Amino acid sequence: MSVAANPNQRFDKIAFLNSSTEDGRSAREALAARYAHVPPEEADVIVALGGDGFMLQTLHRFMGSGKPIYGMNRGSVGFLMNDFSVFNLHGRLAVAEASIVHPLLMEVIDRDGATSRARAINEVSLLRQSYQAAKMRISIDGTERLDQLAGDGALVATPVGSTAYNLSAHGPILPLDAPMLALTPISAFRPRGWRGALLPDTARVTIDILEPEKRPVAAVADHFELRHVRSVDVAMDHATDLVLLHDPNHSLNERILREQFGH
Repeated sequence: MSVAANPNQRFDKIAFLNSSTEDGRSAREALAARYAHVPPEEADVIVALGGDGFMLQTLHRFMGSGKPIYGMNRGSVGFLMNDFSVFNLHGRLAVAEASIVHPLLMEVIDRDGATSRARAINEVSLLRQSYQAAKMRISIDGTERLDQLAGDGALVATPVGSTAYNLSAHGPILPLDAPMLALTPISAFRPRGWRGALLPDTARVTIDILEPEKRPVAAVADHFELRHVRSVDVAMDHATDLVLLHDPNHSLNERILREQFGH
């Protein structure tokens, strides 16, 4: 969801974080030389300097803190980022639009019966670990909907993540404010005609691994991976807000709309 930034909110205390690349380091040096800055824990806003991967790392690091993140692209694609400039940073922050997104919560039971949890901003994906196709059973809110999916795997994507791996797997692009999730197969072998499903963002997706010893599967929440899983539950965590700031006319809603027309 995109909203106007709170006119009463001030971003006087800025923290700069950078990726490990030379472009990220040089960008931080240029901004730190020009603007006063504070440690992240004291900041009103975090300015992330890198690519989309670094933005995801930053969002995970400050998840639950309520701190807004303003990214400037020092990577390649930069879908989540604003254009980089050392000029007028305070002015850009003052008029930035806020996009509020919620992560997915993944709960996993592995082959030893241990339970783990992780959150994902883009998607939760289940991927075969061997040369053999994975076989999975899919249930929605406790009701079995697909008794067997055979293929490379499946993923559940948020609207903000629908233009990432989900799009590469031929899943649908979701508007940012759509109250939906995309459930998308990855190289499905059976059923051949199944292209996935659009689900309300209140749905709980349960994926049980069939023949887990013979056909091992890994579960990945963004960059966090667990191997040899037996069952995975995925649901949107509506209690956790993540705030991304974007320049006017450069919002996530606008970018997602452009993606649907191939820009």
